[in-house]
Amino acid sequence: MNGLVYTRYELLRALRNRRFFFFSLGFPLLFYFVIAAPNRHVTDFDGSGISLPLYYMVGLTSFGTMVAMISTGTRIAAERQVGWTRQLRITPLSTRAYFRAKLLAAYMMAGLTIVLLYGAGASLGVGLPAGNWLAMTGLILIALLPFAALGITLGHLINVDSIGPATGGGASLLAFLGGTWFPLGSHGFLYQLGQLLPSYWLVQAAHTGITGHGWPARGWIVIAVWSALLSLAAVYAFRRDTKRV
Repeated sequence: MNGLVYTRYELLRALRNRRFFFFSLGFPLLFYFVIAAPNRHVTDFDGSGISLPLYYMVGLTSFGTMVAMISTGTRIAAERQVGWTRQLRITPLSTRAYFRAKLLAAYMMAGLTIVLLYGAGASLGVGLPAGNWLAMTGLILIALLPFAALGITLGHLINVDSIGPATGGGASLLAFLGGTWFPLGSHGFLYQLGQLLPSYWLVQAAHTGITGHGWPARGWIVIAVWSALLSLAAVYAFRRDTKRV
């Protein structure tokens, strides 16, 4: 099996995942309209300087895309259980092509989440200059890199019976600590902790939508460090798993 065939297989398989469409698309979309629609005229949510529809559009986009990226681990765990990963070892498929296919499939699903939540935001009056939309989207896509690596790592370390709680619980905890549901303010323990997590900077893309300015240096450093560490963990977990007989 070559890289292009495997990538095509991964993309089609991801699109047929009904569980994804509920948790990564349906659930955030439903929550968005329940929370934001009755408060569409709130222009300064909890002193953040951001309108409530924009804040929750980006917050729930961050949650949905995190689920999309981390859920890669669920598919990997299922592949391991049925022996598909073992079969891949005897094909010409390279490790690089394997990781590339997983990454592209995860980003495709995350992209669907972004498009739907942006459309929902626009329907409730979220309007931004084109440059701000692009900058905000670019930061979201960059901030998702560590979550893709996390999903691959979990998929190769945890069995299929435990992967669901691990991915769902992990995404929910990271969303909470990152400020998905409410602003973390400008001081205090949660604020200090949040700034060390990639989920916090994923949510902070909302500020880019308002000001057009990107993350400070700390944001780039946090995302780079987490991406590097979790990528190394993903490679280790993959090699450890594929050495088993």
